[in-house]
Amino acid sequence: MPHKMTSTERRASLSLAAILSLRMLGLFMILPVFTFYASQLHNATPTLIGIALGIYGLTQGIFQIPFGTLSDHVGRRKIIALGLLIFVIGSILCALSSSIQIMILGRALQGVGAVGSTVIAMIADLTREEQRTKAMAIAGVTIGISFAFAMMLGPLLANWINLFWLAALLGVVAILVLFIWVPTPLKTTWHPEAEPEFTQFFTLLKEPELMRLNLGIFILHAVLTASFVILPLSLQNLAGLHGNQQWLLYLPTLVLAFLLSIPFIIIAEKQKKLKPFFLGAIATLGIAELLLWIFAHNLLISATSLLLFFGAFSLLEAFLPSLVSRTAPASRKGTALGIYSCSQFLGIFIGGTLGGWLYGAFGLTDVYLFCVALTALWLATALGMKKPQYPR
Repeated sequence: MPHKMTSTERRASLSLAAILSLRMLGLFMILPVFTFYASQLHNATPTLIGIALGIYGLTQGIFQIPFGTLSDHVGRRKIIALGLLIFVIGSILCALSSSIQIMILGRALQGVGAVGSTVIAMIADLTREEQRTKAMAIAGVTIGISFAFAMMLGPLLANWINLFWLAALLGVVAILVLFIWVPTPLKTTWHPEAEPEFTQFFTLLKEPELMRLNLGIFILHAVLTASFVILPLSLQNLAGLHGNQQWLLYLPTLVLAFLLSIPFIIIAEKQKKLKPFFLGAIATLGIAELLLWIFAHNLLISATSLLLFFGAFSLLEAFLPSLVSRTAPASRKGTALGIYSCSQFLGIFIGGTLGGWLYGAFGLTDVYLFCVALTALWLATALGMKKPQYPR
């Protein structure tokens, strides 16, 4: 039946979502403990630690679209395999690094293995048009769950294993999934809803409504990365929660935030109130950072702030792609999403770099104030957004 996925479509959606998730786990498990790890390396400074944390976003943003374009010509599977292999090499280099400079190089290589757009294009190759939205939703939900698991598992597993070796292992598993489980497309085609088109790039880059959303994903990930440059140290040095105990804080706050965000997402869609919930989530993100700045010494308030932060982050990660998809012209969605992804990765790099520099220049808690200012800017620009379009 046309409204149901075939077994091949289900297999393709789940296997390719698994590849994205394995790579996501490898990248984000290190986030809550990276500052502790990197500070022990030779020549480490706050600024260089911030660059090392965020540089994979820069290289991922640079290589995402070229990898996707190249896959149109040489095949999706080859490009995905190459990207995953580069990710594995980068992870191994990070695991073996003794200096912050080698760590920066390894993290940059992790980002060079930018297979996200190619995986999305392969999902489009392997699904019918009427099933494509469902397949993309499976990938999106899986990535969101993987991020939450990564944030919880990282501080816990860091006591037992070098997380970069684990990231390399996950990359190898992803390669095996690619060659064993992922079906072979009958043909490789260009999909305007999934892949970028360079001729439309600058036109969409200047479109006001899309500019607001691209600024939003930039700020969201800049705030995330800048916060985690200093959050582990803040929790340990100011709130008294040691690094090997911090998973006890991340676990309940992440789970509760995820569970609380689901009804808000459903209500926002069903009652067609996406804009007020979206603005509320931005404001909540800013409040969370403000509380972390003012009450960094208080563990209970820090825990409450993290709950607000993760809850707002979950909502915004769900709302933003939906808003881009609704705003972009149907024939140019792939290009709009390509710009959106590049904005996200650039935010990761800028957030890590500025977060590290601010920490070195002004101290721990002033990085939170920087994040408050970024969210205030975002809220001010988002207030003027048009009401989102809903399908009739």
